Amino acid sequence: MTDAADNAEKLVSIEPATGEAIWEHPIGDVDAEVAAARAAFPAWAQEPLAVRAEALRRFANTVRAHQNDFADLIARETGKPLWEALTEVEAVVNKVDISINAYSERSSQHRFEGALGAKVSLRHKPHGVLAVLGPYNFPAHLPNGHIVPALLAGNAVVFKPSEKTSATGMVLTKMFHEAGIPAGVVRCVIGGVEQGKALAAHPEIDGLLFTGSARAGVSLHKQFAETPQKILALEMGGNNPIVVWDAGDTDAVATIVAQSAFLSAGQRCSNARRLIVKDGMEQKLLKPLLKIVDRMIVDHPLAKPAPFMGPVIDNIAADQLEAAYAALVAKGATVIRPLERRDPALPFLSPAILDVTDVADRPDEELFGPILQVIRVPDFDAAIAEANNTAYGLSAALIGGSPELFERFWTFVHAGVINWNKPTNGAPSNAPFGGVGLSGNHRPSAYYAADYCAYPVVSSEAEQIRGAIATGLRDWQDPNMVED
Repeated sequence: MTDAADNAEKLVSIEPATGEAIWEHPIGDVDAEVAAARAAFPAWAQEPLAVRAEALRRFANTVRAHQNDFADLIARETGKPLWEALTEVEAVVNKVDISINAYSERSSQHRFEGALGAKVSLRHKPHGVLAVLGPYNFPAHLPNGHIVPALLAGNAVVFKPSEKTSATGMVLTKMFHEAGIPAGVVRCVIGGVEQGKALAAHPEIDGLLFTGSARAGVSLHKQFAETPQKILALEMGGNNPIVVWDAGDTDAVATIVAQSAFLSAGQRCSNARRLIVKDGMEQKLLKPLLKIVDRMIVDHPLAKPAPFMGPVIDNIAADQLEAAYAALVAKGATVIRPLERRDPALPFLSPAILDVTDVADRPDEELFGPILQVIRVPDFDAAIAEANNTAYGLSAALIGGSPELFERFWTFVHAGVINWNKPTNGAPSNAPFGGVGLSGNHRPSAYYAADYCAYPVVSSEAEQIRGAIATGLRDWQDPNMVED
């Protein structure tokens, strides 16, 4: 007899650097996973906070014990260099203590005096079953940034990893279970777009925590407009500006720009997409920047010497980036460094730089890859205007200038992360992370994830029953009163 699982439709994970299949798994059952989480939620929610926190500390230790194998899987499945995958595993571990501290600060219990001797209590409750949709660029760290705070608050979680990095998502889920967190409390749905839509629309979830593209986020926002009782946290992308102005050390500046634009092969939502410089000063910056770009190693994630960046996630992404690059060139962009693909069968792309100053109808898109667009402006007011020339608002950075200039930049630029003399990416995990506009729905993640994983409940409490109505009642002796 043939096993039913052998006939089931399977999801296959492809290693970007080689094009080879490295993992497969049957497509999951969304209804069954949500039902399992719903059944497990009450017992988990009733556990003391200290018990849940200790369970998550065991999870951190479990991840630490498997860090090398886990990093190897992340590197192979995403294409990111092994050194970067190791930093992602470290972030997964560190998220636990950060979340415990954040919960204590953002969701702690408070008691204070109320009217007439009553006590007022402020506590927080979990929502119930929360769905988590994860991205492929940080397939462990970013969903983990939702899952850990959600579990700590007492929720059960149904997690659907990206169909492009599902092996990492499944291993992450199994490590929660290995740490002793009940299997029903963290469920993993393997599948593609169809399963993601089914999970988001499932009537038995109490909210959705999403990291992904603006297009998908906008669609979810419309969908959830008719279910205001459900929490929706959207962490989306950005068309992020990095402004270089009155900067001294051009080598250091070029290094920051290169990190901002090309780290993770440009596949971070906080990567710089637009380099804004004073007209006439661009060559002073481009010369050292091009030296760095020309030295960047683009190779297999496990190659020696270690590469700066690997491939983008797959050939579909590479094709889309090549098409977007070609469209900019066709519209009049000047090529400073071309986007090159050494093997059309694999998604390795070289870092590209274009001057798009004279492109009149530049699309306001997040080009999720190693393409940096240079825009020359006449003055700092124009630099701020250009920085804000986007519907997104995730991250921005000013490189150079004085404290007064940065204060002006901070005041007028629309973004959730605004840095000075630091890259646009690499935000600290012990601070909130999120943006405005098409970058988020005012539910910042990271340290502030505690805010959307539990809701506040206020109680007025008294040990004795007392009731009084001081105004608006007839006198007891009123002849118009009718006795029962």
